[in-house]
Amino acid sequence: MPDALLEPVAAHFHALGEPTRLALLQWIGQGERTVGELAGLCGCSAANVSRHLALLMRHGLVQREMRGQHAWYRCADASVHALCDSVCAQVARMAGRG
Repeated sequence: MPDALLEPVAAHFHALGEPTRLALLQWIGQGERTVGELAGLCGCSAANVSRHLALLMRHGLVQREMRGQHAWYRCADASVHALCDSVCAQVARMAGRG
């Protein structure tokens, strides 16, 4: 990996390194959702969900589309799901070794 990419790649992983953001990505991966829907699913405030989504948008992981008075969020990078699946498989393998 080129040195110039180390910081941006680390920032990308930081965006994925929080359980609530991973859950949001999982739910958005199942279909478009509003902040209110996501807040209900995760039990967080809409403001908290909005902050998480803003960070995910900055890293190109989700996209937002305004429809009337509601913002709808969808997955912008399907490769994140493959990455998460790979990490989950590795975690499961490691747990089986204990």
